[in-house]
Amino acid sequence: MWADALTKFGNAAGAIVVFVAVLLLIFFAAGRATGRISKPLAVGIFLGPAVLLLLIGLVVPAVRTIYLSFFNDDSSHFLGGKNYGWAFTASDIHQVLLNTLLWIVVAPVAATALGLVLALLVDRLKRQALYKSLIFMPMAISFVGASIIWKFVYNYRESSQPQIGLLSQICIWLGWRNPPNWILSHPLNNFLLMVIMVWVQTGFAMVVLSAAIKAIPDEITEAAVLDGARGWRLFQHVTIPMIRNTLVVVLTTVMITTLKLFDIIRTMTGGNFGTQVLANEMYSQSFVQFNVGRGSALAVILFVAVLPLVGYNIVQLRRERATR
Repeated sequence: MWADALTKFGNAAGAIVVFVAVLLLIFFAAGRATGRISKPLAVGIFLGPAVLLLLIGLVVPAVRTIYLSFFNDDSSHFLGGKNYGWAFTASDIHQVLLNTLLWIVVAPVAATALGLVLALLVDRLKRQALYKSLIFMPMAISFVGASIIWKFVYNYRESSQPQIGLLSQICIWLGWRNPPNWILSHPLNNFLLMVIMVWVQTGFAMVVLSAAIKAIPDEITEAAVLDGARGWRLFQHVTIPMIRNTLVVVLTTVMITTLKLFDIIRTMTGGNFGTQVLANEMYSQSFVQFNVGRGSALAVILFVAVLPLVGYNIVQLRRERATR
């Protein structure tokens, strides 16, 4: 046992030593190069590994997924666009697309709005760093961990039995004698699952928006106050316009995260009870039903849906940098 462990450790250590030696040799060769070849060689050495990893980890899998999306379940027969036709015409997929649309509209707006409210409130408190840390803390938890936490909150038992679920117990305390099984109640269960996403992402929205609000020049705020702007008018006509770009970036970032939603659905319901979304359906088609063609088609649809949000986010970030 110990001999096998030492052998594996020696092999790993030897591989690391060889890797470091190769890097040192390459850097030594680049440092000794002179003339016209020195700059292209340096660029190739530093960018080459990144480009290679990008090709292996992103470009090649993306091309392969697009290719497989035009074939049947075992990739033995070419189907053309039939998998995409199935994705947009099958009745069971309509519910999946509707749930996904509901998620990317409700959850990002709720998380961004709540983050903005908390940013405004916490910035007026003493020891704001402490409160921000507590609100931001869910961001340190994985979606799987957050789902397990909220699984206890939504846990259901008969009202005659001791309650484990916090939500059911609160409802009983308030006089609701027979609260429902929250996760089985459709469409309420979709909104209850969105609460998990909002709980995790609100801290991110609060921190970014708080920084944007603090970056507003004092001269602008003071001039608006002298002109009679107070409270809501100051917020509506000064704060919001000044942080509009940051607000859009936060909203689209949370939208991208929500569109790729998988962990919460997989952990809480497995896509059952009317809670299925696009990313989890892609996983189910590919690795549960072993239909690689349909799973690849859903992956391509998800990829295409994310692209406009990513592009818009990049444009907004560049505009914000330009204004600075």
